[in-house]
Amino acid sequence: MSTPGLHEAGEGDGKGVDDTVRALLLLMPRMVGRAKKTPVPEALRSFSLAPRHLSLLSYLLLDGPTTVNELAVRLQVAPTTVSLLVGDLSRQGILERREDEADRRRRIVGIAPAHQAAITSWLAPGAAAWRKALAPLTEEQRQIFVDTLRAYEAAVGGGEAD
Repeated sequence: MSTPGLHEAGEGDGKGVDDTVRALLLLMPRMVGRAKKTPVPEALRSFSLAPRHLSLLSYLLLDGPTTVNELAVRLQVAPTTVSLLVGDLSRQGILERREDEADRRRRIVGIAPAHQAAITSWLAPGAAAWRKALAPLTEEQRQIFVDTLRAYEAAVGGGEAD
């Protein structure tokens, strides 16, 4: 039996999709709640870090120092947006900018050594949890998972999936 207002005619394949939707409607709020309960380390609390900073810091934590342009590509935002974020975090001493030895016109952005341990203790457990959850899947299954989350995000936001 379909729940009035939740099921729209012509969407999905009936009971199987609805059962999965029910499971996700229970799971997603718990996941978000747990993520929100992850405490910001004491050493970082005074910086008023926002969600927009987390993806940037996560990329730097996982991939190491890189350029503003590369961060913009990964974050799917304009380089000027990343430049503003990097400027904000650099002024606070969370990030460091240095010349690229191979091309002195470029700047390399990295996590400041003074904050590396705190950022690692904060963000690495989430990355480890994703690795554990995704490890049993094939590369194709992982891509389907990511594509599904993107499609969900687009549908909730009223946009179209990539």
